Amino acid sequence: QVQLVESGGGSVQAGGSLRLSCAGSGFTYRFYYMGWFRQFPGKEREGVAAVYTPGTGTYYGDSVKGRFTVSRDNAKKTLFLEMNRLKPEDSAMYYCALRYGAGLTAIQALSPAEYSSWGQGTQVAVTS
Repeated sequence: QVQLVESGGGSVQAGGSLRLSCAGSGFTYRFYYMGWFRQFPGKEREGVAAVYTPGTGTYYGDSVKGRFTVSRDNAKKTLFLEMNRLKPEDSAMYYCALRYGAGLTAIQALSPAEYSSWGQGTQVAVTS
């Protein structure tokens, strides 16, 4: 079965950086999306960043565009999220997710409802 394991979360001061990793296993899809999503206490999950394999397209939520960078290591099925200039409002549980197949629009690529497999999350806390 598909397994996604996030790591790299922690506590950091505002303006600092963190790098999250998502180690994937248990799948051999040729076409798939992997993405990062976050959830604030009492709020619905929202899209942060996503990337399509084997393409080159990346997708970012408006609130993180220009500050966060998503990347991948396809051979190792690993997804990364480089978070820079962090703000207290970035504090959340960050989840990695997988969606097999192609054909998502930019909006769909950042929609939690499109993804079928999820990791357990890693906590990010940004202090002021």
